[in-house]
Amino acid sequence: MKHQTVDQLHAVADVHAEATYLVATRGERLERWARLLEQNPNRCLGALTGTEHQSVEMRERMHSAGSPITVAFEDPIFRALGLKADTYGEAKRFFELTDWQLHDIVCHCHVGATMPARWAASRVRAAMSGRSGFFAWLRGTFLH
Repeated sequence: MKHQTVDQLHAVADVHAEATYLVATRGERLERWARLLEQNPNRCLGALTGTEHQSVEMRERMHSAGSPITVAFEDPIFRALGLKADTYGEAKRFFELTDWQLHDIVCHCHVGATMPARWAASRVRAAMSGRSGFFAWLRGTFLH
């Protein structure tokens, strides 16, 4: 293995100082995702249609351009940690979410075709706490 300075690495890679600490736990990854969504709270995000009605194989490949999952995938730290795509299945794996938790964050049946990023952030926070449903959403909306 060849030793290189950070300056030498900059010539061949996109180096981020903040990537030196690991976003190792599920909670840390979800917290970072919520914060990324909150950076632009009014950003209009696309929802995925009918996640609960798709076969497992189809659900794994589901994608919506500009979805809350896309916001996570745009983050170079998440990509460096192994987020490989902005698909439903990849988000489920990377963030260690159940189908129902991810459904609560990205499915159109809760919000229609689009949602503000702040709404998605409140749903990510609900998944972090293990709480879901209307009252968790309401609490998240007013506390965050």
